[in-house]
Amino acid sequence: MTFYYVYILLCADKTYYTGMTNDLERRLIQHKSGHKKESYTASRLPVKLLWYLQCENPKEAIKIEKQIKGWSQRKKKALIEENWQDLIEFSKNYTQNNNRI
Repeated sequence: MTFYYVYILLCADKTYYTGMTNDLERRLIQHKSGHKKESYTASRLPVKLLWYLQCENPKEAIKIEKQIKGWSQRKKKALIEENWQDLIEFSKNYTQNNNRI
């Protein structure tokens, strides 16, 4: 069975990169080596894997990847840290919470 992975990397500039792959180990090697010089992570090395989710369905993985890519930095951090209370709080209303950094 093929699995698909949604993952979050921490880049050297403290930003997060969210991606999806069917081979997490190979993809991490590519990110860490700067495989594609024009890619987001190539200019932000080193990178570190902080979180991943294994999915059986590629459509589900793509959906989750797109959802996470739309999240704020602090919401991604809450997911990575498994801080479910903050994740819920930051999901309620972005403009309402924007003043509570």
